[in-house]
Amino acid sequence: MAHVDEEIASQPECWQRALELTPRHLPEPGERAAVIGCGTSLYIAQAYAALRESLGLGETDAFAASEFPADRRYDRVVALTRSGTTTEVLDALARAGMTETVAVTADPRTPVGAAARHLVALEFADEKSVVQTRFATTALALLRAHLGAAPADLPAQARAALDAPLPGGALEARQFTFLGSGWSCGVANEAALKVREASASWAESYPAMEYRHGPISVSGPESLVWFLDTPPTGLVQQAEATGAAVSTARLDPLAELVRVQRLAVGLAVRRGLDPDRPRHLTRSIVLDQP
Repeated sequence: MAHVDEEIASQPECWQRALELTPRHLPEPGERAAVIGCGTSLYIAQAYAALRESLGLGETDAFAASEFPADRRYDRVVALTRSGTTTEVLDALARAGMTETVAVTADPRTPVGAAARHLVALEFADEKSVVQTRFATTALALLRAHLGAAPADLPAQARAALDAPLPGGALEARQFTFLGSGWSCGVANEAALKVREASASWAESYPAMEYRHGPISVSGPESLVWFLDTPPTGLVQQAEATGAAVSTARLDPLAELVRVQRLAVGLAVRRGLDPDRPRHLTRSIVLDQP
């Protein structure tokens, strides 16, 4: 069994532990916040930022760490970093100056411990695999709980996602489109990244209403279109008319992501790839500094 298989299977327990935490130093209602990350952490940042704003809890922006506008005023900067060593994240925290900073990480003993003023450590969700699964979803479960927006049955939904069948034809598909709305757009972005990373497949993601504005043109009989949230009226039928297989959400978008993770691993195995060692990737990006 690959490390990633074990890590995917452990998510119900990790989410339960996250929901029971009472972390300090995360943005409070009314604060203007920026959330930064790279790769998977960027997409989790996007989901959290959209959800926090939608709840009226304060203006919240999400940035790739390399694009963080340090001259813009924020009350708090939240950095998401599994490894705690990613160069762009450490640089962004250094550029934040006197702004309050907090890092959500799996390893508080890494350089991020000195780069951020405060830490939220999720050591129980750390991973061996290069491909992120449980750390990212556990971080989002924690952030949602802090917003008062995590369903009490979220761990049970994760367990259901581990047992639910994959969409019909998913393992045979050659092109994948993931669609979300609101905060689940970030989840859709992460879903597409998981399929690309683990299986080197052609995967895309969009806000659901954008699907008609061009992306629908790549859908066809070898495609899977997966809605991670409630589909807009009529869009399922339009996707089906392309000949694509279509899957609609059965669970919370975060639990749907667990099903996508399973698909990504299944595709990798089917194609003779090692999901623990995706092509051209490492667990953390540490750049040489001048």
